[in-house]
Amino acid sequence: MMGNQAQKLQELVATNSAKKSKKTRFIAITSGKGGVGKSTISSNLAYVLSQSGLNVGIFDADIGLANLDVMFNVKIKKNILHVLKGEASVSDILIPITRNLILIPGESGDEILKYSDAALFERFMQEAQVLDKLDVMIIDTGAGIGDHIQMFLNAADDVIVVTVPDPAAITDAYATIKTVALLRNDIGLIMNQVKGEKEAEGVFEKIKKVAKANIGGELDLQYLGKINSDIKVSSSIKKRELFSAVHPNSQPHTDITAIASKIAARLERNMLVSPNESGLSGLLKRLIQHF
Repeated sequence: MMGNQAQKLQELVATNSAKKSKKTRFIAITSGKGGVGKSTISSNLAYVLSQSGLNVGIFDADIGLANLDVMFNVKIKKNILHVLKGEASVSDILIPITRNLILIPGESGDEILKYSDAALFERFMQEAQVLDKLDVMIIDTGAGIGDHIQMFLNAADDVIVVTVPDPAAITDAYATIKTVALLRNDIGLIMNQVKGEKEAEGVFEKIKKVAKANIGGELDLQYLGKINSDIKVSSSIKKRELFSAVHPNSQPHTDITAIASKIAARLERNMLVSPNESGLSGLLKRLIQHF
């Protein structure tokens, strides 16, 4: 039954996507454990990308621990689950953060299909087209390697793992990389809360060496950059502010801007992105393929 429903929904998505030309790049940001700054990096990265002129959406896919509303200091009343239940429209749940940045409050997993009969899903796909202008969608996943997290990682164009230079966090990051490597060869890594470039690259090289030895030569683990440990970051979090917005002259802002530049360069190359996969509907199209 679920297989037949998924097939019907895939056909609906394909029909609704046929006339689209905008390309959205989906970037999943994950971590091996909580508390390493994944959501802080996701929110600030989305903000910096939006400030560069890109149209950015950030989707809170951290089931049970969604906290992007705290990061952006906004109130959320309804999320994507309410849309799928027919209790709200897509426009109802979208929260504008800045001129080019939209927050999409979300729950996911099996519930995406549980409430998606054909008629409801067709209406949802039409409404989701309000997000078709997005250049990039940041998907802030949960920590760890659960099935619902893997679903998002498999659907994304890019997967970025965040870790800190702590032995336990590094071990968990490696475990995540090992699991993601079963889905894809290319994985990005961001080192957070480091003393500087030397420490960040040193830890990355150790992770890469172990990964190459145990996972295999096909793995393409890429160092995307680091975020220096800075009291300005922790104080911003406590105040529900983005450090990139309130401390534009800080080292962490310089760091996140450098990472954003690398991602923007990938967007310009537009690698491996189909023109009919745009916005929220494009993401759901990919997710449905894994049921």
